[in-house]
Amino acid sequence: MRKFGVFLAGAVALISLSFNVALAEDAPDIQKIKDRGVLKVGVKVDVPKFGYKDPKSGVTEGLDIDVAKAIAKKILGDENKIETQAVTAKTRGPLLDNGEVDLVIATFTITPERKQSYNFSDAYFADGIALMVKKNSGIASFKDLNGKKIGVAQSATTKKVIQEKATAEGIKVTFFEFGTYPEIKTALDSKRIDCFSVDGSILLGYLDETTIILDERLSAEEYGVASKFSNKALAELVNGVVNELKSSGELDKLAVKWGLK
Repeated sequence: MRKFGVFLAGAVALISLSFNVALAEDAPDIQKIKDRGVLKVGVKVDVPKFGYKDPKSGVTEGLDIDVAKAIAKKILGDENKIETQAVTAKTRGPLLDNGEVDLVIATFTITPERKQSYNFSDAYFADGIALMVKKNSGIASFKDLNGKKIGVAQSATTKKVIQEKATAEGIKVTFFEFGTYPEIKTALDSKRIDCFSVDGSILLGYLDETTIILDERLSAEEYGVASKFSNKALAELVNGVVNELKSSGELDKLAVKWGLK
């Protein structure tokens, strides 16, 4: 009798889930995408392994793009029915706000503050803020940044995290904010800054024979798929896709594919 009760409860839950998904797929915000025939996604184009546009082929690829393809397949039945638009940490929110993109999949860290303005899926990747410096710079730990210049991306969470840690440890740092990651790397190479800071997996894409990434991680950063706050049905569907990718093991395979595991 107990086994039957468990089975019945599970069956009811499954029926309820299927019913909710069906309702979500018929919602106006999803129907709009179906009528258009393409999913518009804001992605990074300067982050190797996540969203990077090959200068020779013009093709943008990475983990974020593969997640977008999985969502497009769920909504439109074809993973290739996506239209990507380049975003930066500063522009990705406004592009969601004005409806130019349906989703942002762009190493977008989930924070309590951001969840007040946007829907976020459960995390599809977890990372931590790291520090890249020049070899032989004499910088071996966070405390060695006292009096140094740090390059960060505009509107990213990096500046706040570093400032809070610097205050806690009694050191002073100066920030220089840039629109793109290549600009920060160029500033590091030319010694206009002493450190390039962003999530460790992003820094890996800029690592070369002249630089090192310190072992220390300053925070836990979880990336989610963001949608406009009013698009609740779309957010529910997206979260279902993300969790399906997790439970099936496909997300782990994609991380390995892009050298992130």
